[in-house]
Amino acid sequence: MDIIGNTALWTFLDGSTAIQASSVGQVRRGKGHRVSSYLELAARIAELQFRNRDYVLLFRGQPADHMLAGSSTLRPSIFRPDPGKKSIKLSSLEQRYDVLHTAEQLLIDQFQTLKRLGRQRVARQRLLRWSILQHYEVCETPLLDVSQSLRIAASFGSEGNSREAFLFVLAVPNVSGAITASAEAGIQIVRLASVCPPSAIRAHIQEGYLLGEYPDFSSFGQSAHYKPFQVDFGRRLIGKFRFEREALWSDANFPRISHSALYPDSKDWLETAVGQIKAELAAAKGD
Repeated sequence: MDIIGNTALWTFLDGSTAIQASSVGQVRRGKGHRVSSYLELAARIAELQFRNRDYVLLFRGQPADHMLAGSSTLRPSIFRPDPGKKSIKLSSLEQRYDVLHTAEQLLIDQFQTLKRLGRQRVARQRLLRWSILQHYEVCETPLLDVSQSLRIAASFGSEGNSREAFLFVLAVPNVSGAITASAEAGIQIVRLASVCPPSAIRAHIQEGYLLGEYPDFSSFGQSAHYKPFQVDFGRRLIGKFRFEREALWSDANFPRISHSALYPDSKDWLETAVGQIKAELAAAKGD
């Protein structure tokens, strides 16, 4: 994918009080611009969008800022290093793709067996299968979860027990339809609400999107031709904010979205189906 910022890039850096011209590299290397309330965060995002009008802004919240070689890294799960490692081994990457392909076929089988709405689309479109598997955390995929909702992303970042959390702002091309593919930017954007069946209420509540490379890495052999830094969505990072979890939600007018609201118990058939897929994958791994 291309690095954004060939034109003027405006952002808030750590220690600054005003927006300024900068670069993706500076944003990634910084500690993150500190905000003290949700209203202050929303105001900063509003100015980011106004100043960088050529891009659509999507958000990702995390309880930590994962850095490699001094820069924030936002890699899809399939490309992330094993715990304690700086890079992923090709043998591990190949194994993850094998699991992914197995999970895809199991997902197709579930849709066909249950005769569910969208089964033809799921069988025909690999990106849709990846989207469902990633959203329900079945296995590692070449996609990265983000949201168009600032409040939802910040609430995700506030999950866990860490005192401080982070909100990452990624700049993408104009989004249109269920799947937006930009050959120029080398990116695909999937709108979950358009690819998940209506009964999968969690995907709709979270206002989720998924980011992937274009063209997508359909196999281990294709992905092995790329360096790790080339499949890192930190290359599209236009803003990095850090905040104290309790302080951000101290204003009663802007409450945090609870865990139970982010993950509603809706008796979703798809959640049950992917649970069975997880069990089959775990059993195969045990063998």
